[in-house]
Amino acid sequence: MLSAVGALDLGPVLLLADANAPDTGGLADFLRGFFGPLFLVIVSIVAIFFLFTKEVTRFAQFIILAIFIGIVFYVPGIIEVIAVAIARAMGVSTE
Repeated sequence: MLSAVGALDLGPVLLLADANAPDTGGLADFLRGFFGPLFLVIVSIVAIFFLFTKEVTRFAQFIILAIFIGIVFYVPGIIEVIAVAIARAMGVSTE
């Protein structure tokens, strides 16, 4: 049907999951299992490089950054927990 303006009015459109759609429930676990060891190998190689070149300051900065990235990567729920904690500390209702 055409609306008064002349545009096609479809009303609310609902997208339903097809029975043949792929199951993506374990996708995050698969990607974490695939990229996790790769992340650790890259961190190890770069850390060893900094140690052998005797750049202790860069090594410390890199390790601290790698720890934070690793925490976010291996514990993805931590972002929501931190956001809720910050919001509550600021007095914002999180319910």
